[in-house]
Amino acid sequence: MTATTTATTSSTSTSKGKDAAPDDRPAQAWRELRVTVRDGLSLYGRHYPAPDSKRRPVLCLAGLTRNSRDFHVLASELSGPGPDARDVFTMDCRGRGHSNAAGNWKDYVIPIEMLDVQDFMAAHHLHDAGIVGTSRGGLITMVLGAVQPGLLGPVVLNDIGPVIDHEGLVRISSYVGRTPTPASWEDATQLVAASGRVHFPNVSDEEWAEIARQWFNEFDGRPAPGYDRNIAKTFSIKDGAVPELWPQFETLKRKPLLVIRGENSDLLSEQTVTEMLRRHPQASSFTVEAQGHAPLLRDAPTIAAISRFFAQHDAV
Repeated sequence: MTATTTATTSSTSTSKGKDAAPDDRPAQAWRELRVTVRDGLSLYGRHYPAPDSKRRPVLCLAGLTRNSRDFHVLASELSGPGPDARDVFTMDCRGRGHSNAAGNWKDYVIPIEMLDVQDFMAAHHLHDAGIVGTSRGGLITMVLGAVQPGLLGPVVLNDIGPVIDHEGLVRISSYVGRTPTPASWEDATQLVAASGRVHFPNVSDEEWAEIARQWFNEFDGRPAPGYDRNIAKTFSIKDGAVPELWPQFETLKRKPLLVIRGENSDLLSEQTVTEMLRRHPQASSFTVEAQGHAPLLRDAPTIAAISRFFAQHDAV
């Protein structure tokens, strides 16, 4: 099928209110984006501009049921004032956040979502762009590296690798498509905190309230589903172990790589990270203390590590 990609940009919004950073850092302007991909779906995204920046832009890709709001704090920092400021783009994959749901649930698969990423990048002239791929977003990145490596610059894989631990898959399958929609934002905060405190013991109540705003959409002032529950139909542990993706990972060997792992992760093991570093000549790793799958990318040390990584490789 031939791509018929178009892009539209809405008026500028600001990062206040429900997207505010926990330490009240100055608000950064961002623009809402709409891209019509090759099968006619309209996908949502954001652009955090860094005017006059000569730095390589970055595209952030979220996890299985997550969306562009996950990257608000990171994107605000990377595009904020300073010599390393760069444009940052985030996108909601089909059926997530504010993107259209797929007409057929069987389209919630990585190859089709990878095509959506290609269309999004084409619409915004992103070539040789830095990538931050969290979980599912990292899997899409590895496949994209095999299909169209020229789109990728330096890559950050957030708590994902070629080997996915079964324990984490079991946990994820227990809630995908089954999480109830809370009646209020207070209930939403309690829900996400209860599900996350074991692996994220140091996250504050205030942050859980902000994370709830990432997980759920909003309708008439109340929480609404943040993803199409049909995604669960394509995610089953009954199908057996997930195939290892070492061949796809190998396609990233010519790209600088930063592997981020949550200290409490049940999806990406230390052994897999060690093997990734052994196989990749330009790879480094960073462990996020007291966080599980997937690190939230909201804390200062992690943001600093990502910023340094991209700055180091801008000239490459």
